[in-house]
Amino acid sequence: MQCVELNPAGNFDPWEQEKIDELLHQEITQSLSDRLVFENESVKLWELCLLPGERIPFRRHNTNYGWVCTTGGLVLTRYGNGKIDMIKLDSGDTEYFENRGKNYVNDLENIGEESVVINILEYKETRMDKRLQFSN
Repeated sequence: MQCVELNPAGNFDPWEQEKIDELLHQEITQSLSDRLVFENESVKLWELCLLPGERIPFRRHNTNYGWVCTTGGLVLTRYGNGKIDMIKLDSGDTEYFENRGKNYVNDLENIGEESVVINILEYKETRMDKRLQFSN
């Protein structure tokens, strides 16, 4: 995976007005994709498939999750703080994020010529997590 920062945090000047309006005025969902493949008491498994030119709207991340890209591709992501990154993904690239309680916001747009498929494993808050929160 290779990442290039196209715009720094705090600078919304190069943003399209429609993306700013979406970020500020539309309800931002907390689901990590539109396709839930599996769910039990501990995890949710999502599949994210973006065709060339397709974009998933801004999402709010409040849970820990890991992902694996099964296809590779070229994507653009805009963050709620103004930052914009272009990311080249290779098949098999993985990442893990600890976002519980952080209200992390971003979108994802396929700017490449092939479909991008990402499988996301979201970890639900467990009873142990709740006990640790109360003990702090």
